[in-house]
Amino acid sequence: MATPAAGAAGAGSNPYGLLAALEQGGTIAWTIFIILVIMSAASWYIMLTKLFEQQKIMNQAKRARTTFWSAPNLREGANKLEKNSAYRQLVDDGLVAQEQHTKLTDPVDQHEWMLGSLSRSQAAINSKLGSGLALLATVGSVSPFVGLLGTVIGIYRALVKIGAAGQASIDAVAGPVGEALIMTAIGLVVAVPAVMGYNWLLRRNKSVSEQLSAFATDLHGYMMSGGAVKPTAITARSAASTPPLKTGSAAINPKA
Repeated sequence: MATPAAGAAGAGSNPYGLLAALEQGGTIAWTIFIILVIMSAASWYIMLTKLFEQQKIMNQAKRARTTFWSAPNLREGANKLEKNSAYRQLVDDGLVAQEQHTKLTDPVDQHEWMLGSLSRSQAAINSKLGSGLALLATVGSVSPFVGLLGTVIGIYRALVKIGAAGQASIDAVAGPVGEALIMTAIGLVVAVPAVMGYNWLLRRNKSVSEQLSAFATDLHGYMMSGGAVKPTAITARSAASTPPLKTGSAAINPKA
């Protein structure tokens, strides 16, 4: 009774699945498959970590708009921002540049000095945001060719079997051709999310960079004016919160 059951199980198994194709392909097929898995895992790790980093900076921008500009001075405003945050770095670098300008022996325009310092700080933040995106671009462009390598090897093995058998039977070519198609599909499965993630993260990086640039411009104007120049939205909000002057003789002449 055990023999028919074993035969039924063997007949029900799929001889053309992924594991069967890898076993038939040998060391080369397993190597290509492992490389594609590593590339896929690395691309997903980069996409998730960069998405979390971008969202964190976007949340910091909201808090900077609501808490930083309402502070009486830059020191207190910087203390309201999160430590090691992008906006805190801009403010700290601006304060350091302001202190360093007084120690210069050669006269340098303060506006240019502060603008250059804030630009360098912003460039460092943008460089950190862009780290890892090159890996996504590489995976998106290379993984289809890695899968194509498996395809070429599978087709080659099919041709070798045909030549050894002397005829192109289905039994001789089905396994290698199936292996070739599976490797092509895996290469595309790895490449498509990497390319889409790269384009999406690049677009979000541009939005984050624009927010940082706007904040750096407002910070530059605030520091160069001694606190007199603030963002338009903050100034309008402060004016709206101030009660208007009442009209009438009592408002003009309180003694009347």
